[in-house]
Amino acid sequence: MSDPDAAEKLYGEKCNQLLKESEIRFAGIVDKTGQLVAGGFKEGLIPYEGDETKLQSFFDFVSKASIRKEFDESLGPINYLAARRDKAVLVSFPFPVSQILLLISAEPTVNIEQLARKVVEIFTDATKKMTGT
Repeated sequence: MSDPDAAEKLYGEKCNQLLKESEIRFAGIVDKTGQLVAGGFKEGLIPYEGDETKLQSFFDFVSKASIRKEFDESLGPINYLAARRDKAVLVSFPFPVSQILLLISAEPTVNIEQLARKVVEIFTDATKKMTGT
């Protein structure tokens, strides 16, 4: 599937599935230029002051970390990067083939491993559709 509109729609649906989880505040797909292409904040949620700026800063950090490949051969590729803060947990899932990142902001009580399993469950079929594999 190489249609950008179809890809955006599918990723938007997947982000909406994640936003149904009680602890997730934000789920969005960010492209390699840093633009949000699908998803966003949970409907009705009032973002913390500066959330958008902080998410952009976190994206900048994780995108740089995700493209670094020096440990891929010995340790394997990055599955996700997580930062636990007092008020939120930020998690990034790189999709190297399609060159996008899934960025999630969740409540500090979220179980990161369970969240990672949920993301894999929701996005596995979407990634296959996008890459044709």
